[in-house]
Amino acid sequence: MGQRTIDMELDDGATVGDAVAEVVRRYPAFSPDPARVVVAVNREYVNHNHPLANGDEAAFIPPVSGG
Repeated sequence: MGQRTIDMELDDGATVGDAVAEVVRRYPAFSPDPARVVVAVNREYVNHNHPLANGDEAAFIPPVSGG
């Protein structure tokens, strides 16, 4: 994405899934399958239903392939 950090404002009650959707909206090449993006909030892995609070730090890890 070419950036170390991204600031975003989401509606009250937003979840990690909402944040992933916003990242993919802004940067479509980030992940062809948003459901497979792994997210850590405040350095703990969480699922996409996890609620976000003001000031949370989220790390987005796109799917990778290997072989």
